[in-house]
Amino acid sequence: MANKIIHNNMDDFITQIQADGKLSFNLEDVKKRFSSSYKTAIKFSLNRLFRKGEVISVYKGFYVIVPPSYKHRKIIPPELFIDSLFKYIERPYYLGLLSAAVLHGSSHQQAMESYVFINKPSIRQTDVKGIRVNYVVKASMPEYGLEKRKTDTGYINISNPELTAIDLVQFQHRIGGLNRVSTVLYELSEAISVDKLNEVLQNRIPLSALQRLGYIFDCILHKEELSNVIRDYLSKEKIFRVWLKPDLKKSGFRVHPVWKIIENYKIESDF
Repeated sequence: MANKIIHNNMDDFITQIQADGKLSFNLEDVKKRFSSSYKTAIKFSLNRLFRKGEVISVYKGFYVIVPPSYKHRKIIPPELFIDSLFKYIERPYYLGLLSAAVLHGSSHQQAMESYVFINKPSIRQTDVKGIRVNYVVKASMPEYGLEKRKTDTGYINISNPELTAIDLVQFQHRIGGLNRVSTVLYELSEAISVDKLNEVLQNRIPLSALQRLGYIFDCILHKEELSNVIRDYLSKEKIFRVWLKPDLKKSGFRVHPVWKIIENYKIESDF
């Protein structure tokens, strides 16, 4: 009898969450709703929802509700729950790389996974039914370059176009390499402003990433206004020669006189 009562109440609980404009809940929410004496019945009821594909566990003690519309699509955008997840685990985050680029209008290459920046410690990749999230670790969260974006379930933190551009180059290996980076940057560059780029440069950024980004803006995309911002910044720093593609360390290549880039790779983009 207790199981039946909890089943009905759990269904009402799930319905109420969606009525409140949310698609996620955690164990603390469950404990507030149900008596601890029903612990076994609650576990049984949650397992029933898991089997039916109506609820997915994406983190220990954190659950995502799968509405009928998304159940048929077989994919749930992390934007709908990621902010609630990180409030639950009490850690800073932001949506970045291709995930942010798409939200800023760079739709040339849609990603089949989402990218979320976090600080240490690392989090194992989320790869469950319809949800795939890659967590990228940074030593510290940036002070500049984050903005909030409205979603159907609230707001999420995302990198602005300027920070996204820097991250794309710095973490090129996470999204398929420089060819893809340059293609995305070509579209993203339309949303990048000189003033905001100057502001984002106040973050702690590896100079090698800025050299590569400046080189791409200058020599590949021919975005002189943007490359000049980075050139002016680097003119006050001591820079050294760096490989354009770090994993191809070969000798005998030309060094660009301005960016000190060893041109050991020829970028081929889709624009």
